[in-house]
This record gives sequence, structure tokens and C-alpha cells, in this order.
Amino acid sequence: MTADAAPHDTDAGCGVRIVDADRVRTVRAALPDDTRVADTAAVFALLGDPGRLKLLVALLEGEMCVCDLAAACGQGESAVSHQLRLLRAHRVVTARRAGRMAYYRLADAHVRLLLDVTLAHLDHTGPDTPDTPETPGTHRPDPAAPAAASGGTAR
Repeated sequence: MTADAAPHDTDAGCGVRIVDADRVRTVRAALPDDTRVADTAAVFALLGDPGRLKLLVALLEGEMCVCDLAAACGQGESAVSHQLRLLRAHRVVTARRAGRMAYYRLADAHVRLLLDVTLAHLDHTGPDTPDTPETPGTHRPDPAAPAAASGGTAR
């Protein structure tokens, strides 16, 4: 390990800035190249749009045509078609033609897994989960609980 004498941000979480060169070298070797990082960021940007995400979650139930997706997600057919074109271009969904109809589905099991894991994570954490873990032995009082329930008095 080497000490880094450069000024550091005190909010970064390290009291003393020491770089573990071996660890940094190992992590750098494992990082994907810049093109792969950019492609991954593009997929996450696609998933970051609530309308597109709603379409993808609907497709977890199986393939659907534009009309059904629009009705299920409360969006216009034109908007759904546009979003599906973007999702197809990034290989997140695929289409199957049956005559004049196109039926859309998730591109593969990896997309399904990404959505399933994300939704499970949200179910696990819930909206009331604190951003940081509590220190063992501490308790954060429920701000919605009446003061008398905790033995205190309301002020």
C-alpha cells in the first residue's frame, strides 16, 4: 500500500488516504473496456425511462402486440411503437411476425433476470428502508409513531 499525499475530500469516507496498489491493479484488470461500459450505460439509460420500463415489465408476462402493450400500460400506440424501436435497436426486446402482426418479447433470459432482480431488490428494500445500515444496538424512532408510545412527551 502507498500513502497518497494529495489533498483529499473529507466526505469520501477515508480518514487516511492509502491506495492498495495490488487491489487497484486487480480491479482495473477486471473492468470492461470503455465501449462495453458505454453500451451498458445505454441499456441502463433505456431502463431509466418509466414508460419503457413499464413496457418491459409488461413483457415479463409474455409476448404482446403493440395494441395490447399500449392498453396494458396506458400509453398511446404510436409512443409504444417508438419505444419498442429503441428497445429493439439495443437488443432488449425482439419481435416475431405473424402475418401483419408483430409480437414483442424480452430479448433473452438476461433481460428477464435484470428486471426480476431489480424488482426483487425493490421488494426487499422497500420504500422505508434507510439509505445506510443502522449501527448494531441503535434504534431509529419511527417519526410517525406517537410520542407517548416511546415513553416521551409531545412538545
